[in-house]
Amino acid sequence: MKKLIRGFGFAFKGIGYAIATQLNFRVHLVAALIAGLLGYALHISGSEWIWVVFCIALVLAAELLNTAIEALTDMVSPQYNVKAGQVKDAAAGAVLITAIFALVTGLIIFLPKILILIHAA
Repeated sequence: MKKLIRGFGFAFKGIGYAIATQLNFRVHLVAALIAGLLGYALHISGSEWIWVVFCIALVLAAELLNTAIEALTDMVSPQYNVKAGQVKDAAAGAVLITAIFALVTGLIIFLPKILILIHAA
């Protein structure tokens, strides 16, 4: 049990590191907060909440993996290296793909509801 609790501590330490050092992680946290508030305000359905929460988790997990890959790459290749740059670029590309997926999902869920509010006003 002690090992399990320590494992959670390491995980939270990693999340704290990402919050403290990664601007994009903080930007995605703010976007997650906005999506949550918008979902609450627009009374999205249960299935829509599942998609919103899934997108938030996917993007934040991708950011954490990107942070880990960048840190490891910097550790093993402190000097500039083309291959190291390609590794970091690919990891950043994975985050971009998940963020685009989340944006499109958000537009599909939120845009019709926002348009209805605009037309009703």
